[in-house]
Parts: sequence; structure tokens; C-alpha cells
Amino acid sequence: MRYLALATDYDGTLASEGRVLEETIAALERLRQSGRKLILVTGRELDDLLRVFPEIELFDMVVAENGALLYRPDTREEKPLTSSPPEEFVKALRDRGVDPLSVGRVIVATWHPHETTVLEAIRDLGLELQVILNKDAVMVLPSGVNKASGLSAALSELGLSPHNTVGIGDAENDQALLSLCECGVAVANALPMLKECADFVTKGARGAGVVELIDQLIASEIVITKHE
Repeated sequence: MRYLALATDYDGTLASEGRVLEETIAALERLRQSGRKLILVTGRELDDLLRVFPEIELFDMVVAENGALLYRPDTREEKPLTSSPPEEFVKALRDRGVDPLSVGRVIVATWHPHETTVLEAIRDLGLELQVILNKDAVMVLPSGVNKASGLSAALSELGLSPHNTVGIGDAENDQALLSLCECGVAVANALPMLKECADFVTKGARGAGVVELIDQLIASEIVITKHE
């Protein structure tokens, strides 16, 4: 199988403690030079991502807010893929003491243990919203929006297919990402549930695992084996 694109998660995969190491940046540059496309797929809000990741222009496309927003680093064009969160919902969360609370272009996010309060607010207001967990992070998005839906939109913009794409991640919200891609990869530090659904598990953790995968892609030697 010829893989033309790499779709990678940010925190816990590409980055460690929010930062991407120089050797990982160098591997991304090598992959670009091989003619392949790079897609960043993250739960982070775009403004936050731009602040912590100055090398974002290495990527052809960014899927931010866990699938809700597309961003082209070369043109700085943003494209929301769904509607903004209802103001009444955000107000209800604040009134119920949910803190911290972050509101992006589409996503509404907080942290454990506020997921119960969030679910109660969704139920009480009768909204078609879903809660997606990312370790201790609690993300609220419209139903049907996830990393797979966002990546599908990004691939369509780039004229590529999931069948020619490798995805790599580390947490619960990356399961949709890996499931869409022809080859789903988990880094060594990934949650056990993600390793179980991955086609391939790297020996290295976080950025080292991404470097390992990139080197195999460039050498065209990637072997898909189900994790035991």
C-alpha cells in the first residue's frame, strides 16, 4: 500500500508537554520532502495551537477542535465545519459553576470531573450535543463531529483518500481517527484501548514514535500487524 498522507494527533503524540522536539520537526520535514502530505488532527483550539506550535506551516492542513474546524497554514484560511455552540448552553455551564470553561469556534471544553454537569445541561436544554473525552479533557461538540469527520473534510480538500492515509494517536478521541485511516497507529504511550484497535504500535513514545513511523513510511517498509 502506498501511503500519501500522515494524519497525526498533537498532545501526547506529536508533542510532549505541549512542545514538539527538534528531532520530531526534522522528521516532519523529511516526510514533506518525500512528497507526502501532513495533516494535524487535534482537540486543541486553533489560537492555542498557533501559540504553542510555531512550526505549524509544516502541515498542509490542520483539523482543530476535534474535527470541527479546518485551517490551511499556507493561506491562514479557517473553515468551520459546523455551527457555533448555543449561547444558552455556555451560559448554563457558567451558571452551574463549570470552571475552567473554554469556548472555541465550535468546541466547548472543560476538564474532569465536570462531565456530569455538562451532560445534565445538555439534557435539560434538549440539545443535540455529544461529550468526547480525551483523558481528563471534556469536549462538547455537535453530534457526529469528531476527528474522523474532520479528517474526511481535510482529505477531500487535498484530493486524497483515507485508503492512502496513516493516522497516529494516543487517546480515546483518536479512535475515530485511526478507524478512518487505512493504517491506524498508536504510540507506545497510548491508552490500552487505543492500542487494541490499532494496526500498528510504535516502540517509541510520543514524538519518538512519530519519528519511528515517518522513517518507516519514507522507507516504504511499514508492516501492518494487529496488536496482540
